Amino acid sequence: MSGDKEKPPAPRWIETEALILNVSGPVGALHPQPWMTKPETTRVIAALEAGGDEVRFIGGCVRDALIKRPVQDIDIALSAPPDRVCELLTAAGVRVVPTGIAHGTVTAVIGHVHFEITSLRVDVETFGRHARVEFTDDWSQDAARRDFTINAMSCTPDGTIYDYFGGLDDLAVGRVRFVGDATQRIEEDALRLLRFFRFYAVYGEPPADEHALAACRERAADVARLSVERVRGELLRLLMAPDPADVLQLMRDNGVLAHVLPEAGRLERLKRLCWLESHALVRPSVKPDPTRRLAALFDADGGIALRLANRLKFSLRERKRLVTAAARPWPGALADDPIALAKALHHEGVHAVRDVALIEWADELIGQAKLPRARTEAWCRALDAIDNWREVTFPLKGRDAIALGVPHGRSIGRLLRGVEDWWEEGGYVAGRADCLERLKAVLEEESR
Repeated sequence: MSGDKEKPPAPRWIETEALILNVSGPVGALHPQPWMTKPETTRVIAALEAGGDEVRFIGGCVRDALIKRPVQDIDIALSAPPDRVCELLTAAGVRVVPTGIAHGTVTAVIGHVHFEITSLRVDVETFGRHARVEFTDDWSQDAARRDFTINAMSCTPDGTIYDYFGGLDDLAVGRVRFVGDATQRIEEDALRLLRFFRFYAVYGEPPADEHALAACRERAADVARLSVERVRGELLRLLMAPDPADVLQLMRDNGVLAHVLPEAGRLERLKRLCWLESHALVRPSVKPDPTRRLAALFDADGGIALRLANRLKFSLRERKRLVTAAARPWPGALADDPIALAKALHHEGVHAVRDVALIEWADELIGQAKLPRARTEAWCRALDAIDNWREVTFPLKGRDAIALGVPHGRSIGRLLRGVEDWWEEGGYVAGRADCLERLKAVLEEESR
């Protein structure tokens, strides 16, 4: 602000039912953002404002824009009821999907861009993940039903910010704090307990809010009420945080991890893996991955991983990947034995082998700042080989054995498997001609 502009009045604070409400109005301004001004956004805003209601961006898009993080989802709120919202959007030629119309939410779709639009509401009665709501025109009442103060901020299309519960201050210092009474908010929806730790992992700075931790300790068993899909989603999002190991330790210290992931025992290895993925290695093929990070938490035991994958209802593909990464069937060999590495790649594929290599490398880093240079170079060569791997196919078929006079029957498979083993032990470099010569040599040996 320039010095000649009038300063806004000092905020007036009212304490009511343990909620601190800032009723002074705007608290600042957000400079125009590309996501606010792109054509799809302005079209949706214009359609909604045509009804005469105030329209604001709300929640995560405001929070992330304030701290210069990429905005992923654009959520919008207004006081018009959902049926009126649908009318306004339809009149403007915007496709509407009634994703949660009973609870005041619809989705506007323009091309590949989606906007979640919610009517201002207040909870009348809660039922776990669901609530009976009434619609309102009071922005502070709507903000009061949100989970955390940093998610309860809103801003107008011109960037004017409203913050009824101190979210701006909390965001500035990395404080993740429930709106209102933490225990009550978790009782209303147990998913908020897991969301607290996820948001702390991404936005928080130590120490964690003690009121929130006390509520999480008290209500930890409520996690059992949640659907598997909800738990899995929050867990995988948490694992994608910059340093999830410290937050998982916080969950363990407060009696929460035992209700979510009791199998997790190798937090230090996870910490080293995250360091490799996010800081130590600069290569396009190595990026943070929640399935790999989950596998790093277990000792080399595919049975534990399989039971967990079944409990969390992983897809068949993700289940196989988790089990292979957790079992780690080639310990140490990936960095030491190029032939063993090639065999692993041939039989299990690039993704599975890269998972195992990174987890094994992380395991070697436990207790030491860095490995000897020669060992680091060995792991780098292994990753180079993984990145450069091209799938190979054994060049012989049954007809090749028949052409050499081998009669139809089981002997064809036996002979070809023997040649394939030889081809594999040689690192898959032998071509068709070499494999045929090997087959001929085997046949000559057997005919003697």
